[in-house]
Amino acid sequence: MTRHSPQTASQDPGDLDSRSQSLLRMLVERYIESGEPIASKWLASVPGVKVSSATVRNVMASLEQRGLVRSPHTSAGKVPTNEGLRFFVDSLVQVPPIDTGELSALQQTIDPDASAEDLISQASVLLSTATDLVGVVTMKGEERGILRQMEFLKLSGTRALVIMVVNDRDVRNHIIHTTREYSERELDEAGNFVSKHFGGMTLKEIRDEVLASMESDKEKLDSFLQTTLEVAGKAIQSLASTSDNLALAGEAHLLGAHQDLESAKKALDAFARKRLVLELLDRSMRSDGIQLYIGGESGYKPFSDFSVVTRRYRKSGEIAGVLGVIGPKRMPYQKVIGVVDMTSKLLERSLE
Repeated sequence: MTRHSPQTASQDPGDLDSRSQSLLRMLVERYIESGEPIASKWLASVPGVKVSSATVRNVMASLEQRGLVRSPHTSAGKVPTNEGLRFFVDSLVQVPPIDTGELSALQQTIDPDASAEDLISQASVLLSTATDLVGVVTMKGEERGILRQMEFLKLSGTRALVIMVVNDRDVRNHIIHTTREYSERELDEAGNFVSKHFGGMTLKEIRDEVLASMESDKEKLDSFLQTTLEVAGKAIQSLASTSDNLALAGEAHLLGAHQDLESAKKALDAFARKRLVLELLDRSMRSDGIQLYIGGESGYKPFSDFSVVTRRYRKSGEIAGVLGVIGPKRMPYQKVIGVVDMTSKLLERSLE
């Protein structure tokens, strides 16, 4: 698991003795479950803890000096700090394997015959349903998609409907506006030409190499190729420049799971605008494995009171996008990490 921010506690917690680690783990797990400050008396009463409340208080004082726990109120119990949660996740969490029944339920949620767009939507719902948090999935823009077929249908005036089959199963429809009105025959011939000569190439290759080369010699082209250049260029540009797809599910969970409604509203606003979510998840594209941001580690203020668990996924061996879960910092990390990891594998299998 990757740490995304330097240790900000006053001392490196790596030398904590086993008793301190055990008490910290119990405190964090109880806090995640209850959301309330944990008293030393309660920790001392846990079966297997063979020390007095006074000893527990001394350990808690030491952990507080290290910046791993804090007291939200005078004479109250302790809650973990962001640094304490980070140490818990990096050093104390053990992710159990998903049981057979839960795995079967996850597999049935994703339809391998669905389109890529539907698959990322299904995956976001799966993540949200399995964790009761916000599920999010991004898929990289279509510029890496492979063109299989292109067809143009005449609409009124200078408008035309372009139908493209990308990556075998994904059908994309766009309306384009041309500089002059083309006949149905011209559009049919242009579609046939593009499908024959550019089929099998990525949209980026068509846009950046083929069409750019044709554009440079536009004055030498006959009227047929000029027609093809314009309609195909507009069609490819309209799809290849499309921003990443983003599927969100379970945003309402934030209002039920997070006590600070103002923070939840800021996060919901970020979801509505999408740009910040895409930027945050794009950072996870650069690293393999589970990525976890706690509070301010994300670098995005609307998510400073939340944790984000992500993993990138692949299609045909290439990175296709990122999926993950966003929720309160006291989320059940063991379960969430397992669900995110398994969902990425299920999505990869379905995309193939």
